Amino acid sequence: MIPLIQYQQDAERATITLNNPEKLNAINFAMWRELARVVGEASQDESVRCVVIRGAGDHFAAGGDLEEFQRLRATLEQAIRYHEEVARALETIRHCQHPTLAMIRGACIGGGLEIAACCDIRICDGSARFGAPINKLGFSMYPGEMSGLLKVCGQATVAEMLLEARIFDAEEAARKNLVSRVVAPEALQAEVDAAARRILAGAPKVASWHKHWMRRLTHDAPLTQDEKIAAFAFLDTEDYREGIAAFVEKRKPRFTGR
Repeated sequence: MIPLIQYQQDAERATITLNNPEKLNAINFAMWRELARVVGEASQDESVRCVVIRGAGDHFAAGGDLEEFQRLRATLEQAIRYHEEVARALETIRHCQHPTLAMIRGACIGGGLEIAACCDIRICDGSARFGAPINKLGFSMYPGEMSGLLKVCGQATVAEMLLEARIFDAEEAARKNLVSRVVAPEALQAEVDAAARRILAGAPKVASWHKHWMRRLTHDAPLTQDEKIAAFAFLDTEDYREGIAAFVEKRKPRFTGR
């Protein structure tokens, strides 16, 4: 049986594929649980330095698998369990220690949009469509799922999506910070590959530190003195010394992650 969440590693780059193309990669409960597990393991794998999340075929993901809701989300207890699992998967993506890239074409709706919003960089082609028209289905977005969207594009854009059930095309999504950039369909794979190469060209620990500080600085609390000191942890690394030496010697740095 072909797995609904596929994992492939090519050197330092891992690719996670949402593989339910017959349903436009709609994400069922088992897929949410497996996604959390796979991303969590990739995050702890020091041989991985970049994670790409994509959908199989012509779509990223067209939301959750609604056909199982009546069976798995019929009671309050079931609903809480279901959406806590979804939120856990999203948090696992958001807190992955490695940079994450969403490669988006076609439908990026509902749960698919929530996954993409938790990635660090989102690259799409002109076929991509974004939204969460769940008011037409009679249910609201779980707070643990909405939080990622609010962090990415703010309350005004989330209000358009949830209150008006608007679907944004790729260009409008870029203007509203839902995606990092839009490229032609034939250039999407090449652009994602180039982005991954740029990530891999940097020092591994620096990427993790940058992710940590971006998350931390979205909170209003001022930095403690210990945190300010921690921001200079790079001073003790071989990669810092290598990076400076390479700059002075006008050559490419050879980072080791130490």
